[in-house]
Amino acid sequence: MGRDNQPKERQRRDLERKLQRGKVSCERVLIVSEGSKTEPQYFDEIRKEFRLPVRNITVSGSELGTAPIQVVEYAEQTFKKGNPHKGIEPRAFDRIFAVFDRDQHHSYFDALSQAEALDNKLRNDAKQKVPFKAIASVPCFELWLLLHYEDIRTPMHRDDVMRCLKQYIPDYTKGMNRIFAITRSQLDTAMKRVEMLASRGFNARTPPDPFTDVAELVNVLRSRYGTEG
Repeated sequence: MGRDNQPKERQRRDLERKLQRGKVSCERVLIVSEGSKTEPQYFDEIRKEFRLPVRNITVSGSELGTAPIQVVEYAEQTFKKGNPHKGIEPRAFDRIFAVFDRDQHHSYFDALSQAEALDNKLRNDAKQKVPFKAIASVPCFELWLLLHYEDIRTPMHRDDVMRCLKQYIPDYTKGMNRIFAITRSQLDTAMKRVEMLASRGFNARTPPDPFTDVAELVNVLRSRYGTEG
């Protein structure tokens, strides 16, 4: 009896996957970050806030190490091989994002180049090309949070970013809970300030100029997968 039901169950799952892939809102996204707490918690908060299906948004810290190139490599490895311990199947994603900081990492530019080389070169389980995007911050992820409160246009050391951020969020620490909820009211302001940095020619390849691509990933989740409100 169990054997007779297996083909029907597989057909049902295959049909469900095909129907999901036909909807933009159901694209499957893999987000791999340098940090194991701060960034994963932030993006997972966004997933919950906009009621995004957990089966479509996978957020993970890099298990190969925190160097930018290791973040990119882990994202590629997870996509290709999956992770049975986390219930991740091979090639089960439609978009990949690798999130890391500039800081003083020696492999930073190599990671940017590797992500660019992988962009639309991998194919998922539906034989579709998969966008692979590096989400870099100069000097660090906290610059994105600080931009919710200050218009930053000159280079800053990460220690100065943290000091300034604590003027607005006094109890801020790495891995802090509810950081998206705390900063959400200033989200559109932060978006506009990132656009201003880009208009000045700042980007991930112009350190020490302040810049962050986190806005792009947040906007993707908010506008294409979530519900504006």
